Amino acid sequence: MIRTVHASDIGRVRSVNEDSVWVGATRHGYTLGIIADGMGGHQAGDIASKLALNDMKCKLDSLQPDTSDDGLREAISAAILEANDTVFKEASSDEKYHNMGTTVVAVLLKGSAGYIGHIGDSRAYKVKEGIATQLTEDHTLVNELFKNGQISLEELEHHPRRNVLTRALGTDAETKVELTAVALDPGEVLLLCSDGLSNFVSTEHLGKVAGILEITLEERADRLLQLALLAGGGDNISVAMLEHQEEASVPEAKGWDL
Repeated sequence: MIRTVHASDIGRVRSVNEDSVWVGATRHGYTLGIIADGMGGHQAGDIASKLALNDMKCKLDSLQPDTSDDGLREAISAAILEANDTVFKEASSDEKYHNMGTTVVAVLLKGSAGYIGHIGDSRAYKVKEGIATQLTEDHTLVNELFKNGQISLEELEHHPRRNVLTRALGTDAETKVELTAVALDPGEVLLLCSDGLSNFVSTEHLGKVAGILEITLEERADRLLQLALLAGGGDNISVAMLEHQEEASVPEAKGWDL
């Protein structure tokens, strides 16, 4: 069984929450999770992230039963690319939305396995026994510099331009989706988040909190938000968590999105 929860907070600095987040079940029983972190002035980022999320939800909600693994991969890629078209056309049609865009990280599971699709620097981690492993690679300027050996890992983590994206959804007529296969064993958690969490909470702490199996997913998600707020809350903070749980091990709780 896949249990899910999502949570978001405006943070301590921003006047608008430009993140959009959702996780739950589609009409035919697939598990879908999406986080979009919008960008652009005059609340355009808020519009971009909502457009992308709603477009993807609508498209993937109609995914038919018994879709093959290749079909899942194609479906999540197509949904993200269609959302890119939607956001780009909206931005092109109204001057106040000029250059708006959004990151996106999304997962589509059939049972406990499926695919992650992402553009930008919102991330996916797999958490096993309290250890988080990053599954996605940031599409950022500093990550390119790091891969090319021009800056160190420490410089990457503290670089003043670490939020400059090399790829986003909706800013160009065409973009490329990064796809990653994922499978969850019992007790493992898939954590999606915006950079408002990953920039303020270390990978070590993400894993430790997300891996506390003795408390509910809702409690774990709230603890992660609180950690980011305690670290300054300098951005909008969003998290979605998907846990492969055995039926008998599910603690009683309210507030899960199933």
